[in-house]
Amino acid sequence: MTDHPLEVELRFEADDEGPLDALAVADRLGPAWLGPASTVDETDRYLDTADLRLSARRWACRLRTRQGRTLVSLKGPGEQQASDPFHRRREVEGPATESLDPSHWPSSPARELLDTMRGGEPLEERFTLTQQRTERPVQLARRHTGLLSLDRTQIWRGGAQIGGLLSVELEVDPIALERGADPTPLARALSAHPGLRPDPASKLEHALQLLGADR
Repeated sequence: MTDHPLEVELRFEADDEGPLDALAVADRLGPAWLGPASTVDETDRYLDTADLRLSARRWACRLRTRQGRTLVSLKGPGEQQASDPFHRRREVEGPATESLDPSHWPSSPARELLDTMRGGEPLEERFTLTQQRTERPVQLARRHTGLLSLDRTQIWRGGAQIGGLLSVELEVDPIALERGADPTPLARALSAHPGLRPDPASKLEHALQLLGADR
């Protein structure tokens, strides 16, 4: 599974909505220019088998519905080093539907990988995230470098809200990395932003902590 694309991102948790509001209108992030802001609503459903076969492999399955389109994302275990502010993990994506049965989705490498990991077992919904996401393109040296996301997230299970999260994420474009872009100044700029603190946990991990789950 080491040949799957690598997702590289920064994650920060906000004390309140102030940092999200400020970053939504700022012109720059350190040396980078921030593009126009656009806001969308998303619903993320996290799936696994009843015996947690994906979790046992340290992979996660997310069904994201956004503007009428559903996408499946399979995310692998983190590959972060202690001195590295960036979170790295393998990610495989493909088209899907809102059905929990992957046989109803279009064929894709993501569906094939999911079928391998679940071993024929049906999928169940563990919990749901609903979020309002404001996105801004990030440019360094006049080149697209990544996407800044300002997220207001609610965590649901069984129709009841169990928590919420205010977060800022910066996903670095892998093509920009291949061309030699250095996103380190962006990490410094976000680390210095008032009201933000580095977040070692993913949204999945935050939700599992609220649920009192081991994995």
